[in-house]
Parts: sequence; C-alpha cells; structure tokens
Amino acid sequence: MPASSTQPQSLAGHFLIAMPSLAEPPFSRGVAFICQHDEDGAVGLLVNQLSEYRLGDVLAQMKLDCNDLELADAPVLIGGPVQQERGFVLHREPGHWESSYRINAEWSVTTSRDILIAMANGEGPRLAVMALGYAGWSAGQLEQELKDNTWLTAEASERVVFHTPLEERWSAAAGLVGVDPLQLPGYAGHA
Repeated sequence: MPASSTQPQSLAGHFLIAMPSLAEPPFSRGVAFICQHDEDGAVGLLVNQLSEYRLGDVLAQMKLDCNDLELADAPVLIGGPVQQERGFVLHREPGHWESSYRINAEWSVTTSRDILIAMANGEGPRLAVMALGYAGWSAGQLEQELKDNTWLTAEASERVVFHTPLEERWSAAAGLVGVDPLQLPGYAGHA
C-alpha cells in the first residue's frame, strides 16, 4: 500500500538542528537526534546539552563499579525535558540488550541496565552516549514546527555525536546541510 501524502516522512535517524529563533532551554542551540517518528508523534534525544553528571556518577548511583577512568569521566547529556530521571544510551552497534530499540540499520537506543553493566565492564558498544530524559512531540507537532522553520534537518552523523566537542555540535550539525547558523537571521547579537 503506498504511503499517503498526509503521512509524515519519518525523520528517525536524523538531527533536528534548532534555528536561532528557538530560544527556550533546553532547545536553544539544540541538536536533537530523532529516535522515533511516525503519525503518532516523535521522540528524540538532545545530543549537545551537558548535564551536571558524569557516567561514573550514574554507574555509582546504580552500584556499578567502573575502573575505566575515561569512561567514568564521559559526560552525561540532558536528553530532553521529559522523564529526566530516566537514562537512554544512544549507540551504534545494536547488541542484544533487554530493552533496546533499533532506530535504523546504524543506530539504536537502549534503556536497560544491562548495557550500563556491559559498558562498566568494558564490553559495551564502542560508540555510545548517555542522556537523561528525552524530548517528545505529539502527533503533528513536529511537522508544524518544521513548517514554522523552527528546525533544520540533516541525516544524523556519527562524527557529530561521538567525535565533535559538545559546544561545537550545533554548528557542526548545521554544517551537514551547508548552513552556518551564525549567519542566519535571528542570530544577530548572540556572538
């Protein structure tokens, strides 16, 4: 059955890059990785908003030992304003975790404790970031925000998520579609 023209094209596996006009925290200069998007709405994780926690703090709170100092010092992100007590691990290798959602062929998100145990033991995915909370959009809300030019979209990039410093991810994500966000209208006076 062909897709209807009223059905949204899924943006799962894409970035939403906040336009300068979007000034409300935590979305100001935000880059959201869309994990799920269909006619019922969308769910995403901000990948450039730093929380006050490090991964070692989360592991210690869960009574998990971690001897890898680099892993323990990895930043934990603010994934969004919804359920900020809940952790999400965005990663590349799919693995066999208890509660994992395959976003597409390249990306997965996992919410179960077993992935954190594996990470603490040096057996987790090589490329992973942890976020607390998520961003959600109700049916039609994201489509309206896109029509209102609130967000740019780009296919998600491993380089941006895992290899670009947090403070550069917004500009790097916009650069994926050839945009310098500092040159966009609405950014004047924010240098």
